[in-house]
Amino acid sequence: MRGLPLILTYAAFAALAIIVNLGVQRLVLATSLHWGFGAGGGPFVAAMFFGTLAGLVFKYVLDKRWIFADDSTGIKAHGRKFTLYTFMGIFTTAIFWGTESLFWYLWHTDTMREAGAVLGLCIGYVVKYWLDRTLVFTTSSNTAQAGPDTGRRS
Repeated sequence: MRGLPLILTYAAFAALAIIVNLGVQRLVLATSLHWGFGAGGGPFVAAMFFGTLAGLVFKYVLDKRWIFADDSTGIKAHGRKFTLYTFMGIFTTAIFWGTESLFWYLWHTDTMREAGAVLGLCIGYVVKYWLDRTLVFTTSSNTAQAGPDTGRRS
C-alpha cells in the first residue's frame, strides 16, 4: 500500500484508536465516579494510562498487519516489535498527555480535555508513523514502499 490509500488507512486506524482510547478513558472516569473516587488527579491519570494502553495494543495490531505488512510471527518477534513500538510511543504519548492535560488545566471541562486529547493524539500519530516506519518495522515487506516514493524499490 502506498500514497493516498496508505494515508487514509493510517488516518482511519488512528481515528479508531482515538475512539478506543477515549472510550476507555470515559469508562475509567465513570467507574471512578460510580465507586466514589471522584474525578480528581488519581482517576484522571488512571484514565489516561488505561486509555493509552488500550489504544496502543489496538493500533499495534492494525499497524503491524495493514500499514507495515509485517507478517512475522512468534512470541519473540511480537515481543521485540511490540517493545520497540511501545518505546517509540513514549515520546508521542508525552505529546498526547501533555496536550490533554494542558486543555484540562486551562478549561476544566471534559469537552476541552477530549479536544486536547484528539489534538495531541493526531500530532503524536504523525510522529509515531515516522518512528515506526524507520525504527520498528524495518524488516517488513511494505516498509520500503511505505514512505515517499523515491522512484526505486527495495
